[in-house]
Amino acid sequence: MRYIDIRSDTVTQPTQKMRDAMYTAVVGDDVNRDDPTMLELEELAAKLVGKEAAMFVPSGTMGNQVSIMTHTRRGDEVICGELSHIVIHEVGAPAVLSGVMVRTIKTADYLRPEQLLPAIRPDDIHMPHTGLVEMENPTAMGRVVPLDMMRQNYELAHQYGLPVHLDGARLFNAATALGCDVKEITQYCDSVMFCLSKGLCAPVGSIVAGSKEFIDRARKNRKMLGGGLRQAGFLAAAGIVALTEMTGRLQEDHDNARYMAEELAKIPGIHVDLSTVEISMVFFTVDKDADWIAALPARMLEKGIKASGIEDGQFRFVTNHDVTREDVDHVIACMKEFMAL
Repeated sequence: MRYIDIRSDTVTQPTQKMRDAMYTAVVGDDVNRDDPTMLELEELAAKLVGKEAAMFVPSGTMGNQVSIMTHTRRGDEVICGELSHIVIHEVGAPAVLSGVMVRTIKTADYLRPEQLLPAIRPDDIHMPHTGLVEMENPTAMGRVVPLDMMRQNYELAHQYGLPVHLDGARLFNAATALGCDVKEITQYCDSVMFCLSKGLCAPVGSIVAGSKEFIDRARKNRKMLGGGLRQAGFLAAAGIVALTEMTGRLQEDHDNARYMAEELAKIPGIHVDLSTVEISMVFFTVDKDADWIAALPARMLEKGIKASGIEDGQFRFVTNHDVTREDVDHVIACMKEFMAL
């Protein structure tokens, strides 16, 4: 049975071209820097985001954590939004792996310079040293950060000698939503992590990019975390297809998400803030009791739909390469039926 999977864009299946490329990839030993397919991917990735060098990592979480380790010293403080992925969904890794504190800023949508400035610690013997500013674009809540806001944060951080890391897990979604080249976003960070999976459909992997000196140090930290891979070109081959063929089709996912949001908003008892639907994510609330809410994922599954349960009071449906407009119509029809119960 084919399921419509709207739990996340992490569930995307690799395309046939990716599978073929993986099967025929020429490989070497990436730890020894002699895997030609991996070298090709990393050169391509660095060029796309306008950085000197890039490095493959098995996951976005490892990419963020390697970046934090490389930028900071033990006891430093990292400034970021309170809903950042590194805070909510990376298992406390900054504390465990890098020995740093995270100073979270309460944000309605994304970090702003007037919030960043007072969070930067003065040179006081009693206080931790601010070591890094972390931004997201898009945010974990699917919001896209305007370029001028990124510029202001970046310039402010540099004014205080602070590096900026960008969690760009869905970086190409942000560029699509902003209608800009991805380099227009990454010019406002010193390092960036972006996923080859998710909307780009590669089965495994993310990229960390930055200066050559930064990436040279990051490779050692990646090795420490167990991310030194051998014949990794099989994975890199799919990543090359992701970057050369899949980045240009993300508008389709965004359009499907907008359509889904507008149709959900028409159903009595469902509340969608349409202004927040900027990429492929739709967040909404329902006027139903706890039992109805708890039962929804199982009811959806009976209709051939995989959906996540509620988190922080909201449901999240995510469109992706494997979800068609007809699939969205089926989801809407089922939600109408269930809301009538």
